[in-house]
Amino acid sequence: MSFEDFEKRVAIAISELRRIKSREIIIVHHDDADGLCSGAVMKATLEREGFGVKTFCLEKIYPEVVEDVHSRKGATIFYSDIGSAHADFISKVNKGKNLTIILDHHDPTSATDPMVFDLNLEHYGFQGETDFSGATCNYLFAKALNKRNVDLSYLALVGSREIPGDYIGLNKTVLEEAEKNGVVKVERNKIEIVKLGTRVDDLFAKLQILGAVGYYDGGPEMGVQACLTGMTDLIKRKVEEWEEKRKSVNKRLIGWLYRQRLKETKHLQWFDAGNLYMGMGTKVIGQFCSFLSYQTKLVKPDKYIFGFMNVPSDVPGWQGKLKGQLVKVSVRVPKGLHELIDKGTMLGAVDLLIKASEGFGVADGHKYAANVVIPSDKREVLLKNADEFATYKHNNV
Repeated sequence: MSFEDFEKRVAIAISELRRIKSREIIIVHHDDADGLCSGAVMKATLEREGFGVKTFCLEKIYPEVVEDVHSRKGATIFYSDIGSAHADFISKVNKGKNLTIILDHHDPTSATDPMVFDLNLEHYGFQGETDFSGATCNYLFAKALNKRNVDLSYLALVGSREIPGDYIGLNKTVLEEAEKNGVVKVERNKIEIVKLGTRVDDLFAKLQILGAVGYYDGGPEMGVQACLTGMTDLIKRKVEEWEEKRKSVNKRLIGWLYRQRLKETKHLQWFDAGNLYMGMGTKVIGQFCSFLSYQTKLVKPDKYIFGFMNVPSDVPGWQGKLKGQLVKVSVRVPKGLHELIDKGTMLGAVDLLIKASEGFGVADGHKYAANVVIPSDKREVLLKNADEFATYKHNNV
């Protein structure tokens, strides 16, 4: 498979989009900076085509929420920076009722419904951990729909800052295109967004706060707005307020971990934040685990990091309630495990979680960073399963 094959598949999806001509399109997007940029790309793109658009920020592919979204018939649904990991489930729920287009970079499953187009570039030979972000995938679709959307290329660059290191692969191509078209200015590795008068890294950092910390207080909507028209004074104040709130909890949690240390099994190290982050989106536990993975005096370099937090039953923008008491589990891979995972002697984070939570969890992510939502009474089962699968893989290579 190649980029040309991707373009052909995109063309078919666009043909279906134009044929169906839905009055309103639902954009389901993720809550991190990449997800907000992805949602913003598609919102601007589809509104320019005359479609009515409703955005819906979702932290996870919760089965009951997805079932509700797909309960209608004849709608058009976009999944932006979310969905690929559960394309099989989305296909099962959709049953040919709605045109569904997934534009994502998380490790994918296979879509089985002909009306579900999973345009994840991992299907076409590229790597979502390095070559492209969710926002890049959304941007490439937007540009194929209408060339005027090249002015949105800066959003692909902002979303791609979640990938460590320099821009490579498709992201590098987008950077060169954005600079050539005057969308961004590059000086000494600093990239300024001409339209917004701000730097890519600065906007990325603020979006990470708006989507995650402000998830239950209108943060994602503010983030999409900031992506398209810039930061207002209100949004700036909210960013400062929410960042102080997150820093305060992070400081308490890191102090507690230095006193109590992480709990350990043979291949895992873990902690439970409980309700410490109450009022914030569950993305914050993954952000903290990422920070923790670099604390060499606190974590073991050769063990997976598991972080737990309780999940509220409310989902902003959805009238229902999540079933049961749920826990979000974020996993990060310290540097010492990267090489072993690349060699295939240890499982990648998402593969480990999928195996360990089979039958009771909703897992997705990448090989170095992944997460799962499970019933709260399955904590010990998950840890036991994960340690056993990690041990088995390690002993049978």
